[in-house]
Amino acid sequence: MRMALGKNSKPPLRAPNWTDKPMENITIRMVEPDDLTACHTIEARSFPPLEAAWTSALRTRIETYPEGYLVAELENRVVGQINSGSTSKDDISDAEFKQLVGHDPDGENIVIFSLSVLPEYRNRGIATRLLDGFVNHARDMGKHKVLLLCKEDLVPYYQRRGFAHGGLSASTHGGAVWHSMSLAL
Repeated sequence: MRMALGKNSKPPLRAPNWTDKPMENITIRMVEPDDLTACHTIEARSFPPLEAAWTSALRTRIETYPEGYLVAELENRVVGQINSGSTSKDDISDAEFKQLVGHDPDGENIVIFSLSVLPEYRNRGIATRLLDGFVNHARDMGKHKVLLLCKEDLVPYYQRRGFAHGGLSASTHGGAVWHSMSLAL
């Protein structure tokens, strides 16, 4: 039986929503070597096997370019990551670049390889906090552009964050179709 709300009735309580909870306890920081296992777990739980970076690739990124690798930590647990390489090239479809082949720490562009959050921590604003922190950090490093490849369903997310859609990429990483995105700093 449905009941109408009267003048003094209160609306029904709604179920808690993680997006209602502030993220003041989240820390965005540079990766540390001890974060490797947590970062690999996030990667493996966020991407299909053919797309996820191997532990060796993540180790290389951590050791070679830690300043381009940030993590989100909540209650002493790494729950998200964003990692990258740097280049002066605008074409980032070369699969070897994800292994940092051709990486130039002084390059004018910074290229995001992965922005990922553990599934149970998604929809809480963590990815956006990571991305915003990363963009600010790239700006502080004197980079000119942030580049990335994403799947079609994520194009609107990045556009809301100020990225321009550059169309389809030549990349065939993991057998998927990728879209080029760029943000001028």
